[in-house]
Amino acid sequence: MPLPATYFNDFLREIRLTDSQRSDLITGHKTLRTRLEQDQDLSEIIVSTFLQGSYRRATALRPLGGKRADVDVIVVTNLDRNDHTPADIIALFEPFCEKYYKGKYKIQGRSIGIELSYVDLDIVVTSAPSQVDQTKLKAASVITNESLEEAIDWRLVPQWVEFSQRTGALALLSEQIRAQAEWQLEPLWIPDQDAQNWAETDPLEQIRWTRDKNKNTNKHFVNVVKALKWWRTLRLTDLKYPKGYPIEHMIGDCCPDGISSVGEGVATTLEAIVSAYSYNRQMQITPSLPDRGVPEHNVWKRVSNEDFVAFYDHVKSAASIARAALDAKTNKEESTKWRELFGNKFPDAPDDEDGDGDSGPAGGFTARTSSSNPAGTRFA
Repeated sequence: MPLPATYFNDFLREIRLTDSQRSDLITGHKTLRTRLEQDQDLSEIIVSTFLQGSYRRATALRPLGGKRADVDVIVVTNLDRNDHTPADIIALFEPFCEKYYKGKYKIQGRSIGIELSYVDLDIVVTSAPSQVDQTKLKAASVITNESLEEAIDWRLVPQWVEFSQRTGALALLSEQIRAQAEWQLEPLWIPDQDAQNWAETDPLEQIRWTRDKNKNTNKHFVNVVKALKWWRTLRLTDLKYPKGYPIEHMIGDCCPDGISSVGEGVATTLEAIVSAYSYNRQMQITPSLPDRGVPEHNVWKRVSNEDFVAFYDHVKSAASIARAALDAKTNKEESTKWRELFGNKFPDAPDDEDGDGDSGPAGGFTARTSSSNPAGTRFA
């Protein structure tokens, strides 16, 4: 009998961003975006700003080891990449950074990183999209402050309205809006300082893909991602790459649709990774994973062959542990195996000598008899 739902619910609550961290992220990115849009010099070249990254996709984790939560802000400009080098574009934003974030910012390969005491921010500048897309990129469905966790019916359509702005009849999207075909926007171009050229990116397609995958997995996908990213952060401390989105992307490729619980999703995803990349492991060659929306971009480009082999071997060991957890006969056996993967953030079950599987978590956790399904009525 599977563990009651409260075990994974409590685990996920312990690894998600805290309310305080979410508040810090909101304060940080809202302040940055307001300053950018009201800046005397930059306001004339800025088309819109919007959020990307794990916070927007609802796959962000609680930071470990004194690190801060982070959020990425896309800044869409009206500057033609054919008339400006990446260095030109970044130089336009340096006076702004000096004014508001002096001593706290750093020019990075494809962004400007800002380190505050309470949050990390990344400014990702883009060149001008088409005139049609410039209009669409100002819509609420693009510039929303809400993550997929909050905007549970998010769609890339003109009439979509933020949840926080809805009242009365607008509480649910109309059938007409839900049936509307979503915009197919062109990828954006961002300056690559290292390569001294412009590179394509499509963060909105990553968000849309994540939304659809989560729906196809009974709303478990983003929680499977959080669980496995936590495992990677906690257990693979000696490995530089892969991390962050590249791991999330591989999980997305390998997580089966139709899973009925996070535990099932973790085990079957790990097993699918082992199966899908066994040849790469045999040949000791890092696989190529095409980005959502920009298939020419390999999101695993930075992962060396050596790091891939090490990661694969860790995944193979973790898959065995996860399968043993699913096959366990008692709550105690199962929770012990999950704790082997996820550490003490996962609740420890009390001894269950009778093996009836009905005991709930110890230490104040509420016992239930339903299966491990932490989705409930929320997105993540």
